[in-house]
Amino acid sequence: MKVIGLFIVVSTGALLIYATADFPPWADPASPAHTHVSPHYIEKAIHETSVPNIVTAVLADYRGFDTMFEAAVIFAAGVACFFLLRIFKPEGPKQRLYRHTVTDMTIRIRDTAKPPVDLEEFERIDTLWTPRDLIVTTVCRLLIPFIQLFALYVIAHGHYSPGGGFQGGVIFGASIILLAISHDLRTALKRIGEKVTGLLCSAGVFIYSGTGALCLLMGLNFLDYSGLTSILNVDPITARSHGILIVEIGVGLSVMAAMIWIYNNLSSSGRYDQGL
Repeated sequence: MKVIGLFIVVSTGALLIYATADFPPWADPASPAHTHVSPHYIEKAIHETSVPNIVTAVLADYRGFDTMFEAAVIFAAGVACFFLLRIFKPEGPKQRLYRHTVTDMTIRIRDTAKPPVDLEEFERIDTLWTPRDLIVTTVCRLLIPFIQLFALYVIAHGHYSPGGGFQGGVIFGASIILLAISHDLRTALKRIGEKVTGLLCSAGVFIYSGTGALCLLMGLNFLDYSGLTSILNVDPITARSHGILIVEIGVGLSVMAAMIWIYNNLSSSGRYDQGL
């Protein structure tokens, strides 16, 4: 099997390298992309989409199919990581540590037993527990809301400045990962659980594809946002601009959730117990 796999990889790579001979020279001004596609984007984007940022107009409108499948690939990566690493079989009873939140006293009990005192006075900790650094946790708690606010700004203002769903989703996902690193995985899971992460990841792709399907129902092509004119009660150009914002929100949700999903599984080896 290894020999067959090596042969497939080498032959596929050779075919791809051979195909590059048909590509136009690098930065050739006479290439089809520079003589037909790029001039249209540069000259017509603002008039056809009402989006000053040409990059956003190209990714979410002119190349909407490509971007939708990129979001689907990100979703598939999260699903693959989930199925490869997630462990559903519960482990046998083991000792677990609880730390008293006032006196910092640590007690050790069995999973099958109940703590000898009220749980509200104790916090579950990991076997290899390191006391939290007050400065790190406090600074992170102060920074995370501003990071998330900036992520929403990046998604909402991708029409006018560098940004969009991919960038904003990464920033928002990084804020949740920062919470998990500065505190612990359980703290992050209290904010956004495993089921919510999976639902948001799939919901982002559904919003994107659903917008395209809605355009079909309105009698136009898939992802032709001008079909949303009657629904949004705006002119066709403004409808294309609003359609871009809708799909950017879907991309942001999918990217954010996929990042958190992948991190949770990798950091805890699929156990969701302690993280890094």
